Amino acid sequence: MKIQDKYSITLLFLFSSLIFAQDKNEVQDMSDPLAVYTQAGIGATNKGLNLKIGISYDTGIKNLMGMNVIEFKGSLGEELGWDKSSKRSNKLDSFRFRNFKADLTTGRGAQIDINYNFKQSYLAQRTGSASYALLQALPKYYFINLYPLAGLGVDFGKNVVEDDSSIDSGYSIYGVNALIGMYGKFTLTEKIWLNYNPFWLTAVSGSNLYEDSAYAPGKDNILLHEFAASYQFTPCFNLRYFANWSNLVDITDGDHRIEANYQF
Repeated sequence: MKIQDKYSITLLFLFSSLIFAQDKNEVQDMSDPLAVYTQAGIGATNKGLNLKIGISYDTGIKNLMGMNVIEFKGSLGEELGWDKSSKRSNKLDSFRFRNFKADLTTGRGAQIDINYNFKQSYLAQRTGSASYALLQALPKYYFINLYPLAGLGVDFGKNVVEDDSSIDSGYSIYGVNALIGMYGKFTLTEKIWLNYNPFWLTAVSGSNLYEDSAYAPGKDNILLHEFAASYQFTPCFNLRYFANWSNLVDITDGDHRIEANYQF
């Protein structure tokens, strides 16, 4: 069976789960970073097609809601992406899994975030990260909602480059990182809102190569930026524009996408 066929079967199974999922909750506010609900999304990006599937579940704890979100990023880049880079490919760029829990009474959330990149980097043939973070909703100030976040994570890879330039065959963990950041929501009208989400990551411990160059040659830390503009057409459907860049990648060379999301 080809890899593409496996992805197709996986997507078919997940979409079937969405169709038969029984969500007893009322419609949730899709602009709220702490909202938990069953959803599906599709995004057209400069590097290909993104697919997102989120399934809410009962944690068994009063006032604590849970959600698993799976994302497939950057497939069909040659056919659908508009990035002028010659590196575009129809193969999947990356995969993301996120488990999120939110306490409805305290406004506190916790997430496990796992990312896996299928493209080669200077550190490894394939790279990935897994992190655990806590976030807390602050009291609303006029039209502004802030959700500060902090966490720890590990970076791993396949065929990792060692300090002596040799290759560590197979999978290995090559570093530990720390994360601080914030989700920011700016409500303009009942249907229009903006988001600005900055995240700072720094290498904490690992190989010498990782501690010196975790995010680029000679760069042991990075400041990530995410901007989003959203319009809520109905309580269950919205359209969002995202831009992602960093202090190492200019916004014009970053990731851009238009994403449609539906709540079930």
